[in-house]
Amino acid sequence: MSLNKIILVFFLLFINTGVLAQSAIVKGVILDDNNRPVDGVNITVLGNTIQSNNTGFYRIVVPANKKITLVFSHVSQKRASITLTLKPNEDYEFNLVMNNQEEQMGEILIIGNNKKRVQGITTISPEVIRKIPGANAGVENILKSLPGVNSNNELSTQYAVRGGNYDENLVYVNEIEVYRPFLIRSGQQEGLSFTNTDLVQNIDFSAGGFQAKFGDKLSSVLDITYRKPTKFAAVAEASFLGASLAVDVVSKNKKWSAITGVRYRNNSLLVNSQDTQTNFKPTFVDVQTNVNFNASTKFQWSFLGNISQNDYQYQPLTRQTNFGTIDDPQTLIVYYEGQEKDKYNTYFGAVKSTFVASEKATYKLIASLYHTQEKEYFDILAQYNLGEVDTNLGSDTYGDVTFSRGVGGQLNHARNDLDALIFNMELKGMYDWKKCQLEWGAKYTRESIRDRVVEWEVVDSAGFSLNPPDFLPKNDQPYSSYTGPLVPYQNVRATNYVTINRFSGYTQWSQKGTIGNNQVWFNAGVRMHQWQVESETASGDIQMTLSPRFQFSLKPKWKKELFFRLSGGLYHQPPFYRELRNRDGVVLPNVNAQQSVHFVLSNDYNFKMWNRPFKMVSELYYKSLTDVNTYTLDNVRIRYEANNNAKAYAQGFDFRLNGEFVPGTESWISFGYLKTEENINNKGYIARPTDQRLKFALLFQDFMPNIPTVKLYLNLVYNTGLPGGSPSYADPYVYQNRLRDYRRADVGFSKILIDSQNPSTKKWLQPFKELAIGLEIFNLFDNQNAITNTWVRDVYSKNQYAIPNYLTTRVFSLKLNARF
Repeated sequence: MSLNKIILVFFLLFINTGVLAQSAIVKGVILDDNNRPVDGVNITVLGNTIQSNNTGFYRIVVPANKKITLVFSHVSQKRASITLTLKPNEDYEFNLVMNNQEEQMGEILIIGNNKKRVQGITTISPEVIRKIPGANAGVENILKSLPGVNSNNELSTQYAVRGGNYDENLVYVNEIEVYRPFLIRSGQQEGLSFTNTDLVQNIDFSAGGFQAKFGDKLSSVLDITYRKPTKFAAVAEASFLGASLAVDVVSKNKKWSAITGVRYRNNSLLVNSQDTQTNFKPTFVDVQTNVNFNASTKFQWSFLGNISQNDYQYQPLTRQTNFGTIDDPQTLIVYYEGQEKDKYNTYFGAVKSTFVASEKATYKLIASLYHTQEKEYFDILAQYNLGEVDTNLGSDTYGDVTFSRGVGGQLNHARNDLDALIFNMELKGMYDWKKCQLEWGAKYTRESIRDRVVEWEVVDSAGFSLNPPDFLPKNDQPYSSYTGPLVPYQNVRATNYVTINRFSGYTQWSQKGTIGNNQVWFNAGVRMHQWQVESETASGDIQMTLSPRFQFSLKPKWKKELFFRLSGGLYHQPPFYRELRNRDGVVLPNVNAQQSVHFVLSNDYNFKMWNRPFKMVSELYYKSLTDVNTYTLDNVRIRYEANNNAKAYAQGFDFRLNGEFVPGTESWISFGYLKTEENINNKGYIARPTDQRLKFALLFQDFMPNIPTVKLYLNLVYNTGLPGGSPSYADPYVYQNRLRDYRRADVGFSKILIDSQNPSTKKWLQPFKELAIGLEIFNLFDNQNAITNTWVRDVYSKNQYAIPNYLTTRVFSLKLNARF
C-alpha cells in the first residue's frame, strides 16, 4: 500500500463527524481580553446554571417570547449580563469577551449585532488562524480558504481577489495602511508577512463592494486590530519552520499597556523539498510592538512599530525534474554555479491619537512612516541537459538520460536596489446620531523612491548564443553564419528617482431604519484622490478621481433568518510606484488610475442543522474595468505595461457554508466561480493572468470524542490552473495555455498537555497555563503543483520546452505551543 493510501485511511479513521444532538437556544464562546477561551464560567438564567467548557463554549435553554436575563460570572473576571427576548425555536449565538475591570450589561430584543453583516464583512476568529496549519500559517493562510480569494503558491502570503492581482488589496493594522515588499519575485523570498497573529484581536475582510472610508484599491480590504492587554501574559511557539514569542505587559495604574512580538522564520525545510538541491540560508526576523496609553476617558494614544529583516542567501547546486507522459518520459538535469544574495530591511512606525469629544463625536489623528531598503543581487549560471529517459526495467541505464534533445546554458545577472520612504498623515472624524452616523477623513501621503534596475540574461543553446526574438538581424545559427552583435536575451537597465504627492479624503453617511416590518440599513459615500508624480527628468500631470460608493441591506421579517445586501460603486486605483514602471524599468509619470464599476449582490441565510447553528453566504459580483494597466505575472512578480491600453471585466459567484459541523468548533466549505478577461488594444478578449476559473476549499476542525485533548485541523484547497507559464516576452494572444491545477491539503494534529482542565502537578510546569505539542503534515497527498515554467530552447529544432517548476512536496514538522 502506498504512503498516500496509508495517510488517507488514517485520516478518514480519525475524522469524527458524529452528531451530538443537544437542543439549545443560547450558545456561544466566552473569551477573555486576550481572546483566550474562559472555562468554568457560570451562566445562570431563571435559576438554571451551566458552565462553559475548556474551549469557552456553552449552551443553555431559555424560554421564548419572554424577557430573560443571562448572568455570566467567573472567579477571575467581572460579572456580565445580557437581556434577551427570543422567538420560539430560535438559535441565538452570543459570544462574550469578559474582562476583569468593569461589569458588562446589555439588552437585545431581536437577533443581534448586524453591523459587520450589513457591511459585507467576513469576521475571522484569531484562534482559528493560530490553529489551522499551512506552509505560511497566519492570516493570509486562512484568507486563501475563503471564496473569491485565490493563491497557487503556498510559499507566498500574496493573494488575488475576484480577478484582481496582488497589488489591488488594501491591508490595515489598527487603521494604518501597511505595504508589501517591492522587489520580491518568488514566494520563497518573502519570509514573514507584516501581521503577527499572536498580537491580533479582530480580523475583518471584505472581498468587494466596500465602503468609501477604505482606500483606493480595486479588489479587497483586510482590516486587522491588535489587542490591548489587561494583564501580564506570554505565548510562545516553536517548530521546524521557526519560532515566535509574544509578551503582554500592563502598568500598575492600568493606563499603559504594551504587547510585543518577536518572530523568526526559516523556510529551508520547505525549499529543500523542491527539485533543486541548494545551499539555502534564509534569516527572516521581525520585532513588532503596540503600545497604548489611556491619558483620560477622552484621550487615548497608541504607537505601532515594526522592524523586520529578511536576509535571503540562495546557492542552487543541481536540479532534476521529471515530466512528460508514461509513453514519453523526459527529464531536465541542471548544474548550477553562482548564488543569490537578497536583503529586505523594513522600518515602520505609526502614532495614533484618539479624542472622544462627546458621546457622539470622536476624532483621530494618525501619522505613519514606512522605510524599506531592498537589495537583490545574483549571478547564476545554469547548464542544462534535456533528454529522454530509459524506461526499460531490465536495462543497465534504467532511469538515465539516453538521448539529449537540448543542451545549453543560461546566465542570469541582477544588481537591483530600491530605497522607499512613505509618509502618511490622516485626520478622521465620526459623529453618531440615534440611528445615523457620519464619517469623514482627510489624508496626505508623500512617497519618495530611489530605484536602480540592472538585469540581464544570456542564453546559450548547443554552444550558440541566442539573441532576443525580435532582434534584427536574425541569428540563424548553426544553419547560417552570423556576424552581427551578440546581445543579451533579455536586458533591463534603469535608474529612477521618483516623488509622489497624494491628497485623499472621504465622507460617508450610514443610517438604519425600517420599511414596514423589515429592517434596512443604508450607507453612501464618496472618495477623492489627487496625485502628481515627479521625477528628475519629468513631472506628470496633476490627476484626480472621485469614487462614489453605496451599500443597501435588508432583513425581511420572515420566519427564516435571511439577509440581503446590494453594494457597489465606482472604484479607482491610482498607480503606485510598481504600476508606474514598465517592463523596461522606466517610470511613466502620466499613468492613469484604473477604474472599475463594481456591483455585488449578497444573501446570508442563518439556519439550524443537527440542532446547531449554520450560516450560508452566497454572492454574485460583476466588475467592468477601464484604463486597465496590463501586466504579466511570474511567480509573485508583477511587471506592468504602464500604458492603460486595455479594458476588462470580472464576473463570478461565491458560496460559503460555515457552522458547527463538530459541536463547539467552527468549520467551513467554500466554492467560487470566476471569469475575468481583458481586451488589449481592441484585439479581442483573452483570459487575464488571474483567471482562476474554479475554486474549492475546506477548513475543518475536529477532536477525538474519547480523548478531547487530541484535536485535528485540516486545510484543503483546490484551484483550477491559471493562464501563464509563458516566457515573459511572449505575446499573450499567442500563448494562452494554463498551468496545472493547484491541489493541496495541510493537516495538523495537536495534543493538549496542560490547560485549565488538565493542570500539571509538577512544580516546574505550573507556570504554564497551556502547553500543547503537535504534528503538521504539509501537502498531505504529495501533489505536484507548479507556479511557473523553465523554458529550454533547442537551437537545432527551434523548439522551446516548458519544464514545470514544482513547488514543495510532502513535509513533516513538529510544533510546540505554550501560554504563560
